[in-house]
Amino acid sequence: MSDELERVVIEGLDAVGYDLVELRRGGTRTRPLLEVRIDRRDGEKVTVEDCATASRAIEARLDAGELIADRYVLQVSSPGDRPLRTPAEWRRFVGRWVTVQAASLPGGRVEAKLTDVAGEAGGEMAVLETEKGAVHRVPLAEVKEARLAFRWKN
Repeated sequence: MSDELERVVIEGLDAVGYDLVELRRGGTRTRPLLEVRIDRRDGEKVTVEDCATASRAIEARLDAGELIADRYVLQVSSPGDRPLRTPAEWRRFVGRWVTVQAASLPGGRVEAKLTDVAGEAGGEMAVLETEKGAVHRVPLAEVKEARLAFRWKN
């Protein structure tokens, strides 16, 4: 995926107040498919109207350039089980339930409440508390995969 394409998508979303969670490209060369997952900055759930607004903003920028074939398909959706990648994303979701995969965790994976992100830049550590009260401290650098977990109640 080109950095330029990602930059154009991010600029379009930023202009209307959304964050890019994930950008995937598929389809064919003559009929490319762009899948864009967005998130709201206010923490509310992404609505159909949000997706439509984001789609129009991205389309306007894509149509103005020559980064992608004219007959592209753009799909904008909510993040679903949102991945956590950066320390800023981890901090944003303190208090939420997450599923984390890391070698230092029992069984290599745990679903727990993210209670804190401690440590200095480059040495951040997620503090996780399971439903049974077990506390795990996992360096973010060791996390293989992390996503927000869907729970009916927190």
